[in-house]
Amino acid sequence: MSKIIFDSGISLDGFFAGENRSPANPMGGVAADIHSWMFKQKAFWKHVNMEGGEEYGADSKLIDEVFERTGSYIMGKRMFEEGEVHWKEDLYKADVYVLTHEKREPWIQKGTTTFYFINDGIQSALEKAKQSAKGKDIRIQGGANTIQQFLNAGLIDEFLIHITPVFLGRGIRLFDGIDKDIYDLQLAEIIPSGLTTHLRYKLTRK
Repeated sequence: MSKIIFDSGISLDGFFAGENRSPANPMGGVAADIHSWMFKQKAFWKHVNMEGGEEYGADSKLIDEVFERTGSYIMGKRMFEEGEVHWKEDLYKADVYVLTHEKREPWIQKGTTTFYFINDGIQSALEKAKQSAKGKDIRIQGGANTIQQFLNAGLIDEFLIHITPVFLGRGIRLFDGIDKDIYDLQLAEIIPSGLTTHLRYKLTRK
């Protein structure tokens, strides 16, 4: 049975992205700060259809596992707009549902990635994503506002965060505006690493 998950990196002071985000400045220019651990991994570059990385170890295996368990994706319009001009063809290798007010025909890429543009909210996107996932998990890809919507709707089953030891001081926080009374949270796993700390949480509706 599909789970609804997210997998995100944050700074030690809780920021998901920086300020002044745009297609010319993805993530507000802080990707290298938050995702430095990931950029070292050969698995990351393999999954974005590029050559790169310095090592294939436990962190790479964790990246592989997340991609393997994911059957479809949901993301917000801003994340899509920031990525559209940079992403390689067939990056996601699955159906991706973009939450937007813009009406647009599906973007069918070479390979197995198709972007669908959803105008009627998160429940509609989720139902479509479940059909595409075929029993695998649905990953809420981002940005922070989209993850917050799913959290506050009581829809998240599990999440994995990667806390990078850096202070950003300002930007977009991942957990701003979260209703604290929706879930019981269980810290299910702590995975140490040289450049980050991986924390897996399981969520149960109260």
